[in-house]
Amino acid sequence: MVKPSQPMMARLRLTTKQVNGGYYKGNRTGSMGYFEKNGSYVIDWKKVRTYVVPENLNEFKLTPFVTKLMAPTKGKYTQDIERSNKPFTVERALGATDYLSLWASDNGQEVLTEELRNQKAKEKVARVALKAQKAADWAARKAAAKETARQRAESKENEVKKEEIAQV
Repeated sequence: MVKPSQPMMARLRLTTKQVNGGYYKGNRTGSMGYFEKNGSYVIDWKKVRTYVVPENLNEFKLTPFVTKLMAPTKGKYTQDIERSNKPFTVERALGATDYLSLWASDNGQEVLTEELRNQKAKEKVARVALKAQKAADWAARKAAAKETARQRAESKENEVKKEEIAQV
């Protein structure tokens, strides 16, 4: 296990594993009393928090909670399922396509620039492929012309040989 250096340990908080018995870290709630010698806990009512309700709270317009008269709102991500010939609407988790559509709606300009970049790249690939095709066609025509010239030269040689044979 990697342990931090001594200067770093001075800055880190203690944990219950680093200290012998008797260390109680707590969770920042404060004590409400004390333990007696026999182990029982005695609540000190002076330490207990009490909340005072303000006057005219019933007449106050703002409330911290949503009214119970409001109909429950449906989640955005739902799925229709049919069981025993009865349709049910079930909430589902956020899917990958949902995330991508949300991202695209939030980052519209970035999506447009990326699509434009992809389109330019495809056009460049098409231009390069067209050049390569033209070069291949030119090389094939040149090879065909060489082959035709070779065949003509060969046929002339054959004619010359036939004439020589005919003269002898």
